[in-house]
Amino acid sequence: MKKSVLTRYRVMAFATAVMLLVLCTCMVFKYGFDQGAGLTLVVSQVHGVLFMIYLVFAFDLSSKAKWPFGKMLWVMLSGTVPLAAFFVERQVRAEVEPLVVGAPAAASAGV
Repeated sequence: MKKSVLTRYRVMAFATAVMLLVLCTCMVFKYGFDQGAGLTLVVSQVHGVLFMIYLVFAFDLSSKAKWPFGKMLWVMLSGTVPLAAFFVERQVRAEVEPLVVGAPAAASAGV
């Protein structure tokens, strides 16, 4: 597996998780203090677009890593729970990194 597949996933997982935290903060200000309705609208739309891109990259990674459907679904849904994406990304990186790092070494060992 190419390293770029994992890198794309990691970047989007981080961006989506950060934007979800920003969105949660905006929602607290919007509904708790009656301020920032315009900012909340913009942040929610940006998060929505980033989340859709995250889903595409998570699906790409899961199909290349040959994960079962349940694991793929868990990784995709982790972007909807604040802070969960940070922990799931770390777990995914630890699991997938040997596949990325081990691939070139295995190819050169056979030559």
